[in-house]
Amino acid sequence: MNLQNPVYAALTGPHARLAEIRGNARRYPTAMAPFLALPDVPTEQDWADAAALLGPGTTGALMRPGLPVPDSLKVDLEIPLVQFVAPASLPAADPETIVLGPDDVPDMLALVALTDPGPFRSRTIELGTYLGIRRDGNLIAMAGTRFALPDHTEISAVCTHPSYQGQGLATRLIRATAAHIKSTGRTPFLHTGGTNTNAIRLYKSLDFTLTNEMLVTIVQPA
Repeated sequence: MNLQNPVYAALTGPHARLAEIRGNARRYPTAMAPFLALPDVPTEQDWADAAALLGPGTTGALMRPGLPVPDSLKVDLEIPLVQFVAPASLPAADPETIVLGPDDVPDMLALVALTDPGPFRSRTIELGTYLGIRRDGNLIAMAGTRFALPDHTEISAVCTHPSYQGQGLATRLIRATAAHIKSTGRTPFLHTGGTNTNAIRLYKSLDFTLTNEMLVTIVQPA
């Protein structure tokens, strides 16, 4: 069930040290990621704990296959998502990639704002290892690792500056990030929007396997 409930698997596993907790409800610090997590089959008390953990006026994002949300939480938005697992042939180190660090965060945030690959915040870099490609000092592409599960690690924040798209940089960074994940003994996986046909086409061309159709459900206390 890990891949059907990846945020909970991360926050009760390798990322447990990062979790904000109330009962069985878990969430990442808001400066890291917007995600909220509950057990596979949440009880009424689990939902109540999730609402209390969020607090009034604060939203959280549930990532999992469709899940009925009780009246204690209001659904703000539902976003279709698809999940893929990488093939064993994917990893490939890339000599042009560099490991990005705290000093790179302003440039990373600027690239994310320009390309919108999904949530990336001021402390997201603390969730994993992020790789980038710079040219003439400018960060032109990046990708990294976000959710760390017992057996899998997620590739995330794959993005390329519009002026450099179409040059295969995303594929190179995906392969390089997968190589890093493989070195930790885990299997790479990733998510993309269910309507993001370009990304889905890319992942299928790289022989990723579709594993789950998911929803990101944005909720807040009712």
